[in-house]
Amino acid sequence: MPSAATEVMHEHLSPLEICQLNAHRKTRAVAKKIPDDLVLGADTLVFLDGEILGKPRDLADARGMLQRLQGRTHQVVTGVCLMHLRTHRERIFAVSTDVLFRSFNDATITDYLAAVHTLDKAGAYAIQEHGEWIVSEISGSFSNVVGLPLERLATELQLWAAS
Repeated sequence: MPSAATEVMHEHLSPLEICQLNAHRKTRAVAKKIPDDLVLGADTLVFLDGEILGKPRDLADARGMLQRLQGRTHQVVTGVCLMHLRTHRERIFAVSTDVLFRSFNDATITDYLAAVHTLDKAGAYAIQEHGEWIVSEISGSFSNVVGLPLERLATELQLWAAS
């Protein structure tokens, strides 16, 4: 169920705090519609040297993001919120993964932009779609880079069920 919550980007918050805040806002907006259900919301952003690389405005912006990321390490942060509104229960957490991009040329960027719809992707890429063309290595959770840290989510759901 999509959330109508507006995402916030406060410069005084850390990347983890921004993603957790946005995940909470999205989750709460949906939970208000279904207060008797457990709702999971998430927000993923790409950060390069502390700067947010959100969804590109257009293909030129996507090209610029990929050019900036190539040959460098950046962070992918996902904030996750679990909420059951009726019982006033919630858990919020964030996971960060370091991603090193390969060095590549403009032809690789052109091919990547032709093969992958990047305009709805933070940082203008999707590791699960031809990520091998642009990603050299990751340090941390692969599923986090996709958009939902499944390993940490499994742990959190076990803690939720036990409490």
